Amino acid sequence: MDKKAATGLVEKYIAMWNETDQGLRRALVAEVFTPEGTYTDPVTDAAGHAAVDAYLASAQGNFRGMSFTFGTVLAHHDAVHFTWRVGPPGRPPVASGSDVAWVAPDGRIGRLYGFFDGF
Repeated sequence: MDKKAATGLVEKYIAMWNETDQGLRRALVAEVFTPEGTYTDPVTDAAGHAAVDAYLASAQGNFRGMSFTFGTVLAHHDAVHFTWRVGPPGRPPVASGSDVAWVAPDGRIGRLYGFFDGF
């Protein structure tokens, strides 16, 4: 995967985390993850669109009024690595970390592992 395609995928992924409208968020989940795609971080292991969406909705409840952003995107072969932050707009982040995604041939995420800084 080239850097431009990887950055575009990460932009959609972060938009998915920031989307609070349930219907729009579910559509983004379907654009970003394969139907059997998995999302794993220290507190969850979600498989499939419905489970990923449910985790996003739960996380958004914990980060009300905050926004996710991303930093450096690295990519080679079918892997993408990027940093992320979440916090109130214009203020220091309350959490940060990095994710590693394996991209399926169709350009969507098949598997993603999230890491929290300091966890």
